[in-house]
Amino acid sequence: MIVRQFLQWVRSAPAAERADAASALARAYLYSDLTSNDRAAVECTLIMLLDDQSPKVREALARTLASSESSPPAVILGLAADQPEVSRWVLEHSPLLVDAELVDLVATGSPEIGAAIANRADLPASVSAAVAEVGAAEACLVLVENPQAAIAPFSLDRIVARFGHLAAIREALLAREDLPAASHQALVAKLSETLADFVAAREWLETDRAVRITREACEKATVTLAAVSPPGETGPLIRHLRQSGQLTAGLILRALLSGNIEFFEQALAELSDLPFGRVSALVHDRRGTSFRALYERAGLPVSAYLAFREAIEAMREGGFVDDIGGATRLRRRMVERVLTRCADEAIVDIEPLLMLLRRFIAEAAREEARMFCQELAGEGELEAPYELERVAA
Repeated sequence: MIVRQFLQWVRSAPAAERADAASALARAYLYSDLTSNDRAAVECTLIMLLDDQSPKVREALARTLASSESSPPAVILGLAADQPEVSRWVLEHSPLLVDAELVDLVATGSPEIGAAIANRADLPASVSAAVAEVGAAEACLVLVENPQAAIAPFSLDRIVARFGHLAAIREALLAREDLPAASHQALVAKLSETLADFVAAREWLETDRAVRITREACEKATVTLAAVSPPGETGPLIRHLRQSGQLTAGLILRALLSGNIEFFEQALAELSDLPFGRVSALVHDRRGTSFRALYERAGLPVSAYLAFREAIEAMREGGFVDDIGGATRLRRRMVERVLTRCADEAIVDIEPLLMLLRRFIAEAAREEARMFCQELAGEGELEAPYELERVAA
């Protein structure tokens, strides 16, 4: 009997030859027309090979049996519990491993094991959730880059919370078309924190200034994200901002001064606990008293009310135009109007608001200059002014 001969030979054969023979025996089990007795004998031999001292033999066995539904379950489970270079073949490919076993392996295994499971084709959302919750950074990166994995939004949020500070994972997440706007914004906030810590640690800027600059950059990116996101994403984004403590009066005012009426109204609806339709009607009510009551119910600072009121008045005069391009950046004339009106009022503690509006104007001016120069440069190659030519000469 060939199995008896194999068992006698395998005791003294070199590891490389044993590996080749193990692979051949596994193929015979899967594809040869064996009698029931021979099949049982081969299966026992394959189980015996799980104890071979050479990982090359066990890896050859795993490579051959990994993808087949006809493989002996006992052998697959034994290989799955082996060292990573052996187990990764069955962990990534075997259809015999059930979801509960995969979840347990993610929780108890090494980063290499988690990465192998995360790379499985048609990975179910339950296993993806386990990887997102307890998997190492390597496993989470593989999961995010796996186009065949089913990943629930809350699992993406968990990966953002755990590893959003890592550039590789951040870039992989941002490359996903299904990334919710709230998760996208959380990544922006993570990046802002990382940059602030980096700059402050190297003493390039004072800590307070670094935090302020990166926070304002984050708010600018958030308004842009809200403007370009699909219609149904604004509400969840606003809720995320409130839960994370980012839904400040400054951010809401920036959105309004950028012409993003939907963001402004969704924010007021979230803060006031009123239906969105009701809030929208109050914002568009020209009597003004309704908006004052809404503003106070939302709990926004009294010192900033005048700025919001003037911005809304300017929007009314402009017909509440809310185009995507305009809603991504501050509108300079509107900010200047609000600043002028606020500067004329004797309001207690208004100086911080005036400073904020002045920074908004400076930012809007730089954006306009940037766009002007880009448009000018795009008209073709222009001759240098005479004075510049004379200086260069």
